[in-house]
Amino acid sequence: MKFVTAIIKPFKLDDVREALSEVGVQGVTVTEVKGFGRQKGHTELYRGAEYVVDFLPKVKLEVAIDAKMLDRVIEAITRAARTDKIGDGKIFVFDLEHVVRIRTGETGPAAL
Repeated sequence: MKFVTAIIKPFKLDDVREALSEVGVQGVTVTEVKGFGRQKGHTELYRGAEYVVDFLPKVKLEVAIDAKMLDRVIEAITRAARTDKIGDGKIFVFDLEHVVRIRTGETGPAAL
């Protein structure tokens, strides 16, 4: 099993959710986050004063999947989230050791 975390631009969330549904992902956790990487933030004008926005709004998606689905999930996220501009995001993949469905007590891949 694998745990995939993707940081993407907020306006791409619906596209990525649809792409994940098409490849068979049944559940996604979404968190609104802020951060910066190479994009380094930007300057904005508010009531005549210019200020620097260091942390940009992003969306973090978390998906627990069977290891066999990994390549399809990464490809779906990449295809749907790409704008070919700086700040498109990153995908992180972790090994998922154990999963338990609280309601039924199922464990392992059956709990996904």
